[in-house]
Amino acid sequence: MLEIITLPVLTDNYIYLVHDPVSHETAVIDPALAQPVLDTLEEKGWQLAYLFNTHHHSDHVGGNIQIKQQTGCKIIAAQADWDRIPGIDQGVNEGDVVSLGSHKANIIATPGHTRAHIVYHFAEDNLLFCGDTLFVMGCGRLFEGTAEQLWHSLQKLKALPKETLVYCTHEYTQTNGRFALTVEPDNQRLQQRMIKVNRLRSNNQPTVPTSIAEELATNPFFREDSVELQKTIAMTDSKLMEVFAEVRRLKDGFS
Repeated sequence: MLEIITLPVLTDNYIYLVHDPVSHETAVIDPALAQPVLDTLEEKGWQLAYLFNTHHHSDHVGGNIQIKQQTGCKIIAAQADWDRIPGIDQGVNEGDVVSLGSHKANIIATPGHTRAHIVYHFAEDNLLFCGDTLFVMGCGRLFEGTAEQLWHSLQKLKALPKETLVYCTHEYTQTNGRFALTVEPDNQRLQQRMIKVNRLRSNNQPTVPTSIAEELATNPFFREDSVELQKTIAMTDSKLMEVFAEVRRLKDGFS
């Protein structure tokens, strides 16, 4: 099994180190900063082989150059982001596969948050590293794409096996959950989940990973077909994509 270390950095970012104990290969995913990664590699005695980026935002690529200079790792990111990813060595597209030892990650294109966002799905390991496309009870803002693009992207993730563990790159969960309760206040799974979330955060514990199953039950951006949600936002006769777009609009104004 892959070993995963979660590194909290900045205000609410997570960096992930993923290690294969058989091949001894290690990858880092979306390093906002270099030093926490380098310190952990030294502490664990791991050699970094790869750096995987999901998109070009600075809080996901800020550590790229220093990490590459000090480890010699290979940087992999979306081909369409070649000009925006520092130090990129290999561009990938949807349907491509990257390897970490014998473990293989499928590349899934998920435009919406940015135009070239990708995610890494280790199908046999039931792991998804999704950057800013999907959050615990939330999804990314529309910086470069449209609501329709992001909706189609999320449909791909909704279709993954329910047991898939989801590693997103921000700790937005409490705010996301509070918003979710405004559009689906009678969702008992959501109510119960928020009790657990608040307990974790009161102890400064991360709320990741989540699972596809948990998101299907509690994430309003996965629940555009919920009758309660549709009634709450007065969109019972609307197309599902339009419901999603309205939920995204409402979330943009929520604080």
